[in-house]
Formats: sequence, C-alpha cells, structure tokens
Amino acid sequence: MPWLKNGSLQSSASGRRLYALAAEIDRLGAERVAAALDREIAQRAQDYLTGLEAYRRHPFRRRQPAAPVLWQEGTTRLLDYGDGRAAAAVLVVPSLVNRYHVLDLLPERSFLRHLAAAGLRPIVVDWDAPGDAERGLDLGGYVARLDRAVTAIARCTGGPLAILGYCMGGLLALAAALRCRQRVAALAVLATPWDFHAGQPAAARLVALATGGLAPSGTCADTLAVEFVQSFFFLIDPFAAERKFVRLARLDPHSGAARTFVALEDWINDGVPLGLAVARDCILSWYRDNEPGRGVWRVAGQHVQPHRLGRPVLVVIPGRDRIVPPLAAEPLAAAFGPVDVLRPALGHVGMMAAADAPAMLWTPIAHWLQTHVAG
Repeated sequence: MPWLKNGSLQSSASGRRLYALAAEIDRLGAERVAAALDREIAQRAQDYLTGLEAYRRHPFRRRQPAAPVLWQEGTTRLLDYGDGRAAAAVLVVPSLVNRYHVLDLLPERSFLRHLAAAGLRPIVVDWDAPGDAERGLDLGGYVARLDRAVTAIARCTGGPLAILGYCMGGLLALAAALRCRQRVAALAVLATPWDFHAGQPAAARLVALATGGLAPSGTCADTLAVEFVQSFFFLIDPFAAERKFVRLARLDPHSGAARTFVALEDWINDGVPLGLAVARDCILSWYRDNEPGRGVWRVAGQHVQPHRLGRPVLVVIPGRDRIVPPLAAEPLAAAFGPVDVLRPALGHVGMMAAADAPAMLWTPIAHWLQTHVAG
C-alpha cells in the first residue's frame, strides 16, 4: 500500500487495478483496508484448509472392476470395455502423463461405459508407469507400440476400427493412424493441441525454459517425476487448487458432487512419470519448437501430415478448455481439411467429468463413431 503512494508498483494489469483503487483506499484509510485484507486472506486460507481436510476424510475409494486385458506389451495394456462383444472397435488413447481412469471415473460417470452402452467396443490403452522397456522410448517408440496394438485389435475383431485420442493422446493417435491407415476406419481427437504457441505462448515458452536440458529427476535417473510434470499444470492457473478446495468445503460430503470431486482429485494426484526420451521429444518438438503448428513435425522419420489420413475425422474443441485453449486446437481441424467439429461448452477435464458431458458430448461422439465405423 505504501507503494501506491510513491508509484513504485510494476506496470501490469494487477498494478493498474490497484492504482484505480488508490483513491478509495486513501479515503477509507490504509490501516482499515489492511485489516480487512488480513481478515479476507485468513478466511480464504481457512476455507482452503477445510476443503483439504474434507478431501482427506472422504470415504470414497476407487473400486471400479478391472476390464479384461486384450493385449499387453511391457507395461502397456489394452483393456476391453466391450466385454469381447462383436461390435465396432474403438481404440481409446489417453495421455501418457495421466492414468486412463478419468475415462472411467465412476460407474455412473464413465465415458468408456457410455460408448459400450451405445453398441461400440471401446478398448482403452492403459499406459501405466514406464518400466524397463519404456524408459528408453521416445515418441516414435510409443507410436510404434500403438501400431502393434492396432494390429492386435484387428486380429481379434477381424475388421477396421476407429481410433480416439484425448489430449496428448490425440497426437499419438494421429501419428499411429497415419502409420496404419489400412486398418483405421475413422479418427476422433478430443482437446488435442496442434499450435502450441497459440492461446498461451508465454506458458509454452516457460515450459521449454523450465525444462532446459531435462536433467534427471525423481527416483529413477531416466524418468521425469510426476511432481515435475504436474508443476506445468499448476503454472497455467496457480489459484485453481484454492478455488476447487474452497468449493469442496461448501459441498455436502454425502452428495454426488462431493463424490465426483474426490474421484477426480484422486485421478489428478495419481499421475505417472514420463520417460526422459519421450519427455524431451514432447517438450522440445512441441512446446519449444512448435513443430506441429509449423507443419514440420516428424515421428520416427515420418512427416505427420493430417490431410494425408484420408479417413473421416471428428475434432472436439471444448470452448472452456484452459489446458488446451481453442486457439491451440483449431489449427488441427484446419490441417485435416474438411472434418466434423464439435465445440461443447465444457472444460478440458469437464469433457469427461461434468454432469452434462454425457448428453452434451458423449452421445454425439458415440453416434458419430457408429455412423463412420459400424456403418
């Protein structure tokens, strides 16, 4: 507050807002305003701690029955949520840095089970944490593994399949679909970035800067620790944790909303480390050099050109996405050429967790897949 008097605040949006309040603060008295500010900070801190304690004490624990394993290589498994039924297969590819559980969050809130109920055969990739075989894999190694997974599904089902990728999984799904076009009937990419310098260029530069030479961290010398990866998401919105736990503190702990919150928070906190080789690929070629957005991205020597896929494509661009802003995802739709696009008023995680996601998004996706895969 003394800085308001001598004009020594740095020029910024926050500084300008403070300067606009300077006359009102002066009228009320700096001491009164400071005391009120102290009370507000103390109350918000208490509400935050109350929410954290509510989360710690909540009785919910994930007990979803494990889907049958269709195929496995290293720590990567294919889980068959279609119970082996003869139906159009959909290979669902999640991100490497989070477990697939958000796609099967709760029995009553499960994207995978929704697809199965719509008459499809969803088969999800469970990447799990890197083992000995995965620690040296780069992006090309993971895409090659997806290629072999597609072959395994085709042998099992006897027909073409769709590939659906979520977030980072959309980039892997696209690269894999281009490698095995003869077995792919359609591709859907959900909240998938393409221009990494659009929407939040400062965040992209910060990620590239913070990682630098990617020195080993965590318990294994050849993996990037979960905490290191999660710090990137924290930088996007540093006060998100406070807001969400304050919200939990106000919920009835026995309500469905509280149960969904805890299930989602458990998923967020149960990330997996990245192998350093794939971390380097992602951070250098995506965040630093923006190779996809510049049209020069290559995986295992193959130029990833969306327009060469030659299959029906669905691009989902959530309007409230802060992790992959629409400005970062829209160029991918343009790179494909003519495609179907859905723009739900949902957030990045809300696509899979919001109460209105099934009606707003899951059902249209299932219908599109049925139309382009099951015929």
